[in-house]
Amino acid sequence: MFLLVLVLNRKECLNKILAKFLEINIKGATILDSRGMGQAFMECESPIVGGLRSLLYDQCRPSNNTIFSVVESKEKAEEAIKEIENIIGSLGKPGTGIAFTLSLESVIGLAKP
Repeated sequence: MFLLVLVLNRKECLNKILAKFLEINIKGATILDSRGMGQAFMECESPIVGGLRSLLYDQCRPSNNTIFSVVESKEKAEEAIKEIENIIGSLGKPGTGIAFTLSLESVIGLAKP
């Protein structure tokens, strides 16, 4: 089993991605509201951090979504990432988000298909 993690900067695409997950037989995901380091710096009052504001300003999003899903195989995770990119564009472009997978040694509490 694999953990698929997507940090989605384009929150307006969330429902399309979740619908696509269902189409490709990914039936569960956890979605968290999140924010990136750049946004945290933008809100910081420290003069040291304040100097970074001008560098980060154009790259910051007020918030994003982080989606976690346990999938049965690396191939299923790769299929999901391909479908995500069909919806939001290349994850290689700045500002779209990031995705990664982790191999899981054990999973407890997941309903059997």
